[in-house]
Amino acid sequence: MPKLSESERDRFLDEPGMIMNIATVDADGAPLVTPIWYIHEEGRIWFTPRQHSEWLRHIRNDNRVALSIDEPALPYRKVVVRGRASIDHEVGEDDAWRDRYRRIAQRYIPLDDANAYVDGTDDQPRALCSVVLAEAQVRSWRMPVEDEPYQGIWARRYWTDDAKVKQDAPALFDRDER
Repeated sequence: MPKLSESERDRFLDEPGMIMNIATVDADGAPLVTPIWYIHEEGRIWFTPRQHSEWLRHIRNDNRVALSIDEPALPYRKVVVRGRASIDHEVGEDDAWRDRYRRIAQRYIPLDDANAYVDGTDDQPRALCSVVLAEAQVRSWRMPVEDEPYQGIWARRYWTDDAKVKQDAPALFDRDER
């Protein structure tokens, strides 16, 4: 599948309403995936676990995370990030970053409702965490669009030697996409 350019990726990450799945690792090494709200600002993905979130406990113990953001309709854009989460503000420091939390809520709820939501839950402390994209492994892709060759739907390593599409797109298989 074609990769998103950095500007395409950033525009995609900035679209309202996109849910992010965060994968964390528990003390036994078992993964946990949780769908959450986020915001993309300042070259980071920011998110806000509640004080008793299981996945906040995991980040405290092992800050390796994977993030997955995708859309359910064509062109099926996807961004996957593997990196390390930092706890930028600890639980109880909410007043220092409440404006960012308002911006996060406004991505998912209409403005007046988002402000009411934030004001109505400001007695429930959260941490503010982020992953710096420049320090993480970031992969993105989408389905081919317009006149892009359909053969580009998969990387070369996925095709078998006798793939039907290989006969129609020899140039695709001349490139090293591993």
